[in-house]
Amino acid sequence: MVAFIAGHGMSRFSGYITEDVPSVLFEEDNPDSWKDFVELAKSSGAPFLTMSEIVLEKADVELLLEQLRDQNYPEEESPEMEEAQYLANYVGKIGYLQLGFAHQGVLFLCETSTPWYDQFQQLMESVDDYGSIIVDDREDDEN
Repeated sequence: MVAFIAGHGMSRFSGYITEDVPSVLFEEDNPDSWKDFVELAKSSGAPFLTMSEIVLEKADVELLLEQLRDQNYPEEESPEMEEAQYLANYVGKIGYLQLGFAHQGVLFLCETSTPWYDQFQQLMESVDDYGSIIVDDREDDEN
C-alpha cells in the first residue's frame, strides 16, 4: 500500500480524521477499492493522503479477556471467551485502516477493517454495554 501511494507520486501524512469532522466516506466494492481511492486522490490533485492504522496489541486482547472474565464470573468458559482467545492469533496485525484526502474543502475517507477486527470491536462494545448496566439492589426502606 505504501509503495502504491508513493508510486502515484503522493506523500503520506500520519493522521486520523475523527468523526466530528465533516467528511464523505468512500464506499468499497471489493478488497482492492483502496487503490481506486488512491487513484481518485491523485486525479483530484491531492498532494498527500492521511493514513491511520490500528494494530491489535497483546494488551488489547488481555484487557478484553480480563473484562470478559469479570463479566462471566464464575463461569469462565463462554463463546465470547473463546472468540477473544482466538483473537490472540492476530496480535501485531493491522485490523483497521483509514485513508483520507482533502479536495475543495471536503475530506474524503476510505476506511476498511478485517472481519477479526470487527469481531474485536463487537466484543469490546458488548463488554462496555454490560459494564454500563446499573443494578439497584437497595432494599426499599419505605416498607
